[in-house]
Amino acid sequence: METTSFLPVLILISSLIPGVLILLLREEQVALRTSLNLFGAFAKVAMVAWAFFGYMRGETYDFIFSLAPDLTFALRLDALGLFFAALSSVLWLITTVYAIGYLDKGPHQNRFFAFFSLCVTASTGIALSGNVITFFIFYEFLTLSTYPLVVHKGTDDAVAAGRTYLWYTIGGGTVLFLGVVGLYVVAGPIYFGQTEIIAGLISEFPTQLSILFFLILTGLGVKAAIFPLHGWLPTSMVAPAPVSALLHAVAVVKAGAFGIVRLVYDVYGVGIAEEMNYLAVLAVFAAFTIIYGSVRALYQDDFKKRLAFSTVSQVSYIALGVAIPGALSSTGAIVHLVHQGIMKITMFFAAGNVAETYGYKKISQLNGMGRRMPLTMGAFTIAVFGMIGVPPAAGFISKWYLGLGAVEAGSYWVILVLLVSSALNAAYFLPIVYRAWFCEPEQEEVPRLRPGRLETQALMLIPVVVTGLLSLAAGVFAAVAGSPLSIAREIAEKLYLL
Repeated sequence: METTSFLPVLILISSLIPGVLILLLREEQVALRTSLNLFGAFAKVAMVAWAFFGYMRGETYDFIFSLAPDLTFALRLDALGLFFAALSSVLWLITTVYAIGYLDKGPHQNRFFAFFSLCVTASTGIALSGNVITFFIFYEFLTLSTYPLVVHKGTDDAVAAGRTYLWYTIGGGTVLFLGVVGLYVVAGPIYFGQTEIIAGLISEFPTQLSILFFLILTGLGVKAAIFPLHGWLPTSMVAPAPVSALLHAVAVVKAGAFGIVRLVYDVYGVGIAEEMNYLAVLAVFAAFTIIYGSVRALYQDDFKKRLAFSTVSQVSYIALGVAIPGALSSTGAIVHLVHQGIMKITMFFAAGNVAETYGYKKISQLNGMGRRMPLTMGAFTIAVFGMIGVPPAAGFISKWYLGLGAVEAGSYWVILVLLVSSALNAAYFLPIVYRAWFCEPEQEEVPRLRPGRLETQALMLIPVVVTGLLSLAAGVFAAVAGSPLSIAREIAEKLYLL
């Protein structure tokens, strides 16, 4: 591979440079900080869009830098990476707007927005990584850049949550490091898409390569919150709402899920993974996590913790789709990267709006909230129906393709998992909707915020409405060319053709 473009580097530094510059500002330089945040966010979206349309025209964007003999830092724009980069950049822009309103007049905003920018730099780097080594570098950079966001409030609970987060993610990173180094020793440098390398070695080193597969899968499974490696996720909900949204919809859990997709399709190859029964093991853990997360969500009264256990369940749909052989199930898995992201970010925006406006953090406190905050809870309700799988919302499309893929592969037990999961989704989400729209509030509360004519601050209200509408549009317009589903279908078909 040779360097053909600096565009991947520019996409990275569009958030890296603003993050570094924000660290150098004084706390009272609000206008400049906001300008840097928004400029970086808009620039990243624009460049990812430029790269996407260029890729569709057949252009290639590779950046290779030699670190040592047979050891390179490689960035490459392929369809799967651009898909994830588009998700990260668009949702980062929306979350940036939300965070500006959410943290208005709050302390340590320079530190928050600096690491916020570094976090999305790491997420984008994961998406654009061209080989296993580069992926690992950005994967660990993501751990370091998100820790200050988890502990941002500085309370005892926040510090304890940050400590738990580090124990899990650094432990997972260590296991991943062992797997990456072992893979390098056995197979040499592997660029994503070079599945023929493992295919040529599997007969000679079946035991070693099997051990390395599960080491890497374990390291990725921590961030993907696959049972029993999920414990950090509910604990980290003490972080501010924009951070929770970022962790669940854009950055950490999606990085783990995206890594699993890369491992199966672009490192080992789905044929080898199926032949060696790796996919069967992954399917069992993913299916158990889907049910486990839903059951745990049933018993949470804390609003954000219920959403956190929902994420534990919902992200494993991606792993389950990867584990079911066939282009249809893979389409469901890949499109769920986007669908789950826009639905879950809507939910966390809604939870943040309620908490910041009225001070309510418990589900038992949400009686009548739909009348007080109709736009916020309307968007939340759309996302709820999507998560349950009610057509035509986005989540229905994901589950439909997972079900079709399961039938195509003869894995009929997956249909049962999807049905049970949807029933559990309804059991823990619909009571929130019922309370919000059909229960009388216990007492009239004075909002903590003074939103004027709007139900909350405009910068907090607009993002939740936008993502709520996107959750609906992704399902309604799924058949339209250029929709997340159409792109995911093309990616899945190419992966299976390869």
